[in-house]
Amino acid sequence: MALAFTFPGQGSQAVGMGKDLADTFPEARRVFEEVDAALGEKLSKLIWEGPEETLTLTANAQPALMAVSLAAMRALEARGFSLKDKVAYVAGHSLGEYSALAAAGFVSVGDAARLLRTRGNAMQAAVPAGEGAMAAIIGLEQADVEAACAEAAKGSVCQVANDNGGGQLVISGAKAAVELAAKLCTEKGAKRALMLQVSAPFHSALMAPAGDIMREALAGVAKQAPVVPVVSNVTVTPTSDPDEIVRRLVAQVTGRVRWRETVEWFGANGVATLYEVGAGKVLSGLARRINRDIATGAIGTAAEVEAALAALG
Repeated sequence: MALAFTFPGQGSQAVGMGKDLADTFPEARRVFEEVDAALGEKLSKLIWEGPEETLTLTANAQPALMAVSLAAMRALEARGFSLKDKVAYVAGHSLGEYSALAAAGFVSVGDAARLLRTRGNAMQAAVPAGEGAMAAIIGLEQADVEAACAEAAKGSVCQVANDNGGGQLVISGAKAAVELAAKLCTEKGAKRALMLQVSAPFHSALMAPAGDIMREALAGVAKQAPVVPVVSNVTVTPTSDPDEIVRRLVAQVTGRVRWRETVEWFGANGVATLYEVGAGKVLSGLARRINRDIATGAIGTAAEVEAALAALG
């Protein structure tokens, strides 16, 4: 039975993440040094010391989470683990798709850091502060949520941005439309409709300017076929073709993160075990709610690296 590695997205960041990896494994520390050099600043100091409100900024959180994921990967690889030989597929939640691709050799760590800094800045700049919003809808069927979005949009933008599984959908778009859609979802029977504390309406059509910027940014970096196919957010199909990967990464900026379908795809295609590589255990928890037949694990600390090596051989 196959093994897949997944890589977390924004929201998994925490001050201090990755510090024990860097302290324990020289290879992990070098990842943070590469990221610092690529960005021309000590992002590692912010990751390990905070403040939290600065780390949480989109332009910082995105490369920071990638750095922790790649530090864990390098620690594994330094002890003989081969992604190419052991892992059938990789996938990542939103920015985590860049982490997955960097882990599989599609781009260098430095280029991934610069791309994610560009992505974070572009997403933040696409919509003026206060004009966009996102909301989590808990316990309502997808068709009902989509109907509420359509009813609320009234010529503006309101759409499902994330299908996270476990009865959780996230909607995104113009602030007034999202607020109305959240109210309509409650009226339709949602258990909860919670406005999220986010800085922009991610994964909505309002992000189109950021998609254009990422198309240009991706054209300017060296790329090669990943050693393991990536199952993309927007299509839920695997590919190793660099041109197709670029197209999907551009589409991802405005497209839906289809995480529930991704985990279901893994289960339908022989994946028995999913490891979440990087900070936190958000994706592991989602996977257990989506498909209880898939075993899960996390690789984000030095102890978890050692445990994974012992389990995976």
